[in-house]
Amino acid sequence: MQPVAYVKPDRAMATIRLVDDILPIEGADAIEVAVVGGWKVVVKKGEFVKNSLAIYFEIDSFIPSTVAPFLTKPGHFPKEFNGIQGERLKTIKLRGQISQGLLLPVNRSSDDVPCISTEPSHIFVPVTIGDDVSEVLQIQKWEKPEEFRATNAKGNFPYFLRKTDQERVQNLSREFESDFQKGEWEITEKLDGSSMTVYVNGDTAGVCSRNLELKNEGGAFWDTANRYNIIENMRKAFPGSNFAVQGELCGPGIQGNKYKFDNFRFFVYDVFDIDAQEYVSPYDARWIAYTCGLEYVPVIKTWANVCATMQEQIEFADGVSALTDTPREGLVYKNQSGQESFKVISNKWLLKNE
Repeated sequence: MQPVAYVKPDRAMATIRLVDDILPIEGADAIEVAVVGGWKVVVKKGEFVKNSLAIYFEIDSFIPSTVAPFLTKPGHFPKEFNGIQGERLKTIKLRGQISQGLLLPVNRSSDDVPCISTEPSHIFVPVTIGDDVSEVLQIQKWEKPEEFRATNAKGNFPYFLRKTDQERVQNLSREFESDFQKGEWEITEKLDGSSMTVYVNGDTAGVCSRNLELKNEGGAFWDTANRYNIIENMRKAFPGSNFAVQGELCGPGIQGNKYKFDNFRFFVYDVFDIDAQEYVSPYDARWIAYTCGLEYVPVIKTWANVCATMQEQIEFADGVSALTDTPREGLVYKNQSGQESFKVISNKWLLKNE
């Protein structure tokens, strides 16, 4: 594989954080738990102390071997992703403790300024709390391969649309303890399929995967859009409107078809107003989906409060899918305006599927 130019992830995968707490692991002498926001990471005992500065790498980070060579098991070769050798961080369990992510110490300059060594130039640069250091460390966001051949690609994801990628609740501990406790939220099941977008914009219309717009030359995405007459129904139901329906495509050959569908099914989870450049409210999204003859993702609760604590919130994500007898991937929360949202991935699902 030929190396490709590094592409910075669309969200921070490696950040400078404070260690909020250090907790013991029962029966473990050499390891303990570092708490960073809503995340818990197993670390060597004594490596970090409360309120110390550290680099936190989120799960699904693809970390170059030059940054953390110890992630590759002895006797094995590192993986390769987008031309860079390294390893992907997954949710694991050590001595009964779930560990999510990686924590590395921050260096100190000769005059005691916190700094890190950049990749690949190895130049030391100063850092402070909250800095996104994904680019300087060449950290990528690992993503599953697209569900189609590259020959089906028409071009990049349209500039006038927005990709859906809710923040994990563990990265929003401050907001969770304050603002999120005040309002009510729509709670829906997060489905394990492939992201699909169908849009109508003036005289043009199209179908997209997560990262690309696709040609109308067959394949699961366009076949589904054509079978359900999605574009025609969008124009008929809302003539003159410019909008996109975004959802999860599930069925044969996609993520192991966990829901055991005989045919492809498309479940809407968002509606994006192209002219206003914002998402509509969850109530309007459900109404638009149904008006266009489309299914909406399973609604767990129409309006509800978040849980009292972060741990309760994470545990609430565990459960069985509303579609079939299989563990659900997690939950998605959206406030009444649709402008704030977050996701909670089930730890039981992560441990089983990763």
